Amino acid sequence: MASPTCATAADGAGRRNRRPAPHVLPIMIRTATQDDLDAIVALHTEARATYYSGHLAEEEYAGRAEVSRSRDGWARAVDREDATVLVAERDGAVVGIAAHSVHDGWTYLTQLHVSPAHWREGIGSALHLACLADWQRRGVTRARLEVFEPNRRAQAFYSACGWAADPETPRNDDHLVLRLAVPQAPGRG
Repeated sequence: MASPTCATAADGAGRRNRRPAPHVLPIMIRTATQDDLDAIVALHTEARATYYSGHLAEEEYAGRAEVSRSRDGWARAVDREDATVLVAERDGAVVGIAAHSVHDGWTYLTQLHVSPAHWREGIGSALHLACLADWQRRGVTRARLEVFEPNRRAQAFYSACGWAADPETPRNDDHLVLRLAVPQAPGRG
């Protein structure tokens, strides 16, 4: 049996090659703007609740101070020259977000979230592929990310996308550190 691809990882075990229902509208991925902040913060807060609930106090991921801190962080990221924030839209609504930046000689996938109402529709895979394409255009050869250890769903997704434990720094507190060797773009090399 073939290995799962990034596009099938979010479908879960036993659901390989599942395609969205024909009535599902296509998504558009674009660079985020300051006008997207309300939608980004709402989606970020909603997605974080799915994996932090039961592990952290609600105030730490959805409290007023945390939501304000999140908004400030996203606002800065949207305007940073060394960061990229992408949104996935379906029918005019933001249904996914991804962010990556460069520091310490590494490209970091700092955020990738899909609205739980839109899981298993290929949005996470599309965002990941958009990040990969951007990295390939920029000549990036390696990337890192951190994933909350109890978030098994995200770990399975990233594993199917080719991410593996970082042998130099496998953990950062309660997060696993993963590394990706960014493949060359087709036709390059």
